[in-house]
Amino acid sequence: MSVSARKIVFAAVTAAAYAALTMLPPFSLISYGAVQFRVSEALCVLPFFIPCSAWGLFIGCATANLISAAGPADIVFGSAATLAASLCAAGVGKRANAAEAEGKPKGRMRYRVAVCTLPVVFNGPVIGAVLAYTSSSPGAFLPSFALFGAQVALGEAGVMFALGLPLIRLLPKIGAFSAAAEKFR
Repeated sequence: MSVSARKIVFAAVTAAAYAALTMLPPFSLISYGAVQFRVSEALCVLPFFIPCSAWGLFIGCATANLISAAGPADIVFGSAATLAASLCAAGVGKRANAAEAEGKPKGRMRYRVAVCTLPVVFNGPVIGAVLAYTSSSPGAFLPSFALFGAQVALGEAGVMFALGLPLIRLLPKIGAFSAAAEKFR
């Protein structure tokens, strides 16, 4: 992937949007902790269409995690989980585009569900481990990890399927977005 000014700007705008949707009230009240509903995570569908947005999501997540009670572990590992999910979403998007180019548009919903599942799969265990490490007493890591991981995964699934799935279906219907996405392919 070649780096262009257009890609850097789009990644920067994505980072700003993610950070704002996480850190600003009223969203900040539900974006941190074991039970979190980060509205900004719905943006994790963007790499499906525009792969360079994965890096913007990473930077936006790292920025938002600067005020997390979990501290440096959340900045490093939470942001890495978002990056991993986003890069995988970009890969799913590439595969979906290849299938459509071959005249196999069937399975479109399968790709969309996969993209929405990726943040759940990555963030549940990673953020669960971060929260268990930073907030549980010695000897209580495993039970805390299981509880926190399940809570984070449940919140993530709520965001991705209540907000992300409709977003991934709506974005291609917006002419300006579709035209912009074409320029990034």
